[in-house]
Amino acid sequence: MAEFLNGLKRTNYCGEVTSEYIGKEVVVMGFVAKYRNLGNLLFVDLRDRTGIVQIAFNKSVNEEIYNKADTIRNEYVIAVRGNVVARDEKNINKNMATGEIEIEATELKILSEADQTPFFIQDNINTNEALRLKYRYLDLRRPYLQKLLIMRDKIVRVTREYMAENGFLDIETPFLGKSTPEGARDYLVPSRIHQGEFYALPQSPQIYKQLLMIAGFDRYYQVARCFRDEDLRANRQPEFTQIDMEMSFADEPRQVMDIAEGLIKRIFKECVNIDFTEPFEEMTYQVAMENYGSDKPDRRFDMKIINISDIVKDCGFGVFTSAIENGGSVRLINAKGLVSNMTRKETDSYSHFVQDYGAKAVATILLKDDATTCSFKKFMTDEEIEAIINRAGAEKGDALLIVASEKDSVVLQSLGALRLHVAKKFNIYDQDKYDIFWLTEFPMFEYSEEEQRLVAVHHPFTSPMNEDLALLDTEPLKARAKAYDLVINGEESGGGSIRIFHRDIQQKMFELLGMDEQTIKEKFGFFVEAFNYGTPPHGGLAFGLDRLVMLLTHTDSIKDVIAFPKVQNASCLMTGAPSFVEQNQLNDLAISIDKKEE
Repeated sequence: MAEFLNGLKRTNYCGEVTSEYIGKEVVVMGFVAKYRNLGNLLFVDLRDRTGIVQIAFNKSVNEEIYNKADTIRNEYVIAVRGNVVARDEKNINKNMATGEIEIEATELKILSEADQTPFFIQDNINTNEALRLKYRYLDLRRPYLQKLLIMRDKIVRVTREYMAENGFLDIETPFLGKSTPEGARDYLVPSRIHQGEFYALPQSPQIYKQLLMIAGFDRYYQVARCFRDEDLRANRQPEFTQIDMEMSFADEPRQVMDIAEGLIKRIFKECVNIDFTEPFEEMTYQVAMENYGSDKPDRRFDMKIINISDIVKDCGFGVFTSAIENGGSVRLINAKGLVSNMTRKETDSYSHFVQDYGAKAVATILLKDDATTCSFKKFMTDEEIEAIINRAGAEKGDALLIVASEKDSVVLQSLGALRLHVAKKFNIYDQDKYDIFWLTEFPMFEYSEEEQRLVAVHHPFTSPMNEDLALLDTEPLKARAKAYDLVINGEESGGGSIRIFHRDIQQKMFELLGMDEQTIKEKFGFFVEAFNYGTPPHGGLAFGLDRLVMLLTHTDSIKDVIAFPKVQNASCLMTGAPSFVEQNQLNDLAISIDKKEE
């Protein structure tokens, strides 16, 4: 039968009881990770969030406690009082912080019994993810996941300390807000009082934090929950957390970037003991796309994209010449030293890979030790092939992977994705290395073929660069934004912009995005009106907390750094959410549901 503590108080966490405590009495509490009965001796490994400590029950010393301990099974919750003693030299476990000691039990309380768990609670288990997510509260007992969530807590604590030191105020913004256009789909919340009307959960606190600047709070931050109702991809969740910030009297990106950079350096220093002393580099969007085919390039390996259009524009290979004549390009990446891996099956798989990005195929030049082979050799002269090899800086052992398309964007995106695919497959970079830099000068707009209109690359409140203001009237697609992203190891860890604070520019922005006066008034009327009462220049940024934890812990899955994550279809396997609700709840909201046919 389970017992009560009856005044027994914990003196130490399990992982704290090291050799410094030898000769002292301690009280520890936790879950039974493992038990071993050796006859007159019974050992229990007791686990809490700090680690494991070994408890010894000796029958010859206290038979009553020994017999009680003999009923213990895995995952029982117990409290133990005992004396800390040194282990015999031969029994020392150097892989544990508590491996030099054990606790000789003098008192035992069984606080809660446990049934056999659906899977064994230990790291490196080969258990179906769906089963672990169904019993997430058990999965979270694993030391690996606990360390990740403890790191998450540490990052947040460091953030709060740093932001307070720099004059930022922690201010909450509403969850129940107004649905606005642009961005992903909103999660909608029906109103009982205003039947037929809906709140929207925030995709970010964007409008509210700008209003706080207009309200005069000067510097705001928040560890903010955000929600997006979009089709899930790898490492994306419907609800996520941002480290969100905004500051007034900033009209140039560097002013915000310096504050954000200081935060990231503090987090790395205090959380993983990595000290970045030099300023993070800056790279423009155009340079990133030209060299890496991505606005979040991974620079831990080289393999830059190289343009060979000028070399092949007059060659005899129609695939190349047609692409260039129709406004596209021909480019390559050099997979240095990987030619021995480039079997026909392997290079054929690359052609299938790039088709997902709109390209048709990958052509190759393989510089093998015994010969150089070229998949389009019969269409080219030896001089043209040699010129391509020289442009690529290629040598024996290298493989040149070439893509052509009538759309330059297709070539860049295809090769950008292919360089990542090849690098990951053949593990050609140091996964423990950190490459951090700022990406700047994003375009203000891109053209949506689906919607047949301009859309904002970031959001409608991003300011254009001063020197590009005139382009808004003439060539808006050439206008650059005062926007910036911090890229860490090929991941966008955070991004932001200097905001529009002039009424006429904000109006122009809405118009370029295809909004008429009625739409502007309905969706942003309250926000636009605020501009009439004095607006300081301001800018901000948001870091993805979940992604930061992943990057600092070298974790591959976003589910591992969130306590209770959703799965691919945005459902929770543990609670069964989303679920049907009672009819009377729907009646209160004046909502009727068309029943799905079985």
